[in-house]
Amino acid sequence: MITIVPPDLVPSVNSEVRKVTTLPTSRFFGTVPLVVALLASIASALMAGKPDPKGEPATGAATIGLYVALAVVVVAAAVFGAIGSGAEYRHQTMPVTALFTADRDRLAAAKVLVTGGFALAAALAVEVVSVVALFAFGRGKFDFGMDLAAVLGGGLLAAVCWSVIGTGLGLLLRSSSTAVVVVLGWLVVVEPLLWLIANGVGATGFVTLFPGSATISTVAVGSFTDSDFLAPTPAAVVVLVLWTIGIGGAGWWNLRRLDL
Repeated sequence: MITIVPPDLVPSVNSEVRKVTTLPTSRFFGTVPLVVALLASIASALMAGKPDPKGEPATGAATIGLYVALAVVVVAAAVFGAIGSGAEYRHQTMPVTALFTADRDRLAAAKVLVTGGFALAAALAVEVVSVVALFAFGRGKFDFGMDLAAVLGGGLLAAVCWSVIGTGLGLLLRSSSTAVVVVLGWLVVVEPLLWLIANGVGATGFVTLFPGSATISTVAVGSFTDSDFLAPTPAAVVVLVLWTIGIGGAGWWNLRRLDL
């Protein structure tokens, strides 16, 4: 990673890498998705029957474990990003960090790059574990074709996007605990509740603009095409990227304009 970033950014990136690799939470967020990926993929592969062309998800029931693992790694990436940026304020280390990296743009860029890089690595590891488990226990129950490749690509994108969203919330709210509550509260409580309300008032199309809905469509490529709650994948990718830019940019702007 050091060789592909601008030279002026290298010290800041090195500093962020050291922070990430020494935090106990990094090992936790790196291990849990891998364990879930292994167990869920083995379970779904063993329990699934032959592929059903009309079934959901489009990649076959044997791949359900992969979707579960990707959901876990996406949430873990968001929480990881929120803790990584918000904890600087909780432990009052942000002024020291800014002292060694006076350029706030460089500081924010380093945090986003490192967090996104680790999220990408974690998601890739989860996908490798899931695919290996599928080949080992679900041979003949799924097709390794373009649909599955699109799911794997969507999973990587979603993990990186949510890591940036989490980082942006941590910088914006200046609290790791508050940022984590916002992320989990939105995904687990608020957005599902809004789905129910939208369905009740006949405004299901509005739900497609939410980040959770966009994430599902980004990952579950080709599945649930009849759902009114999910936008087509190309549009969903745009929505998710816009949320990422908006929240990540808001956190960046907050870091630049306010005193530490």
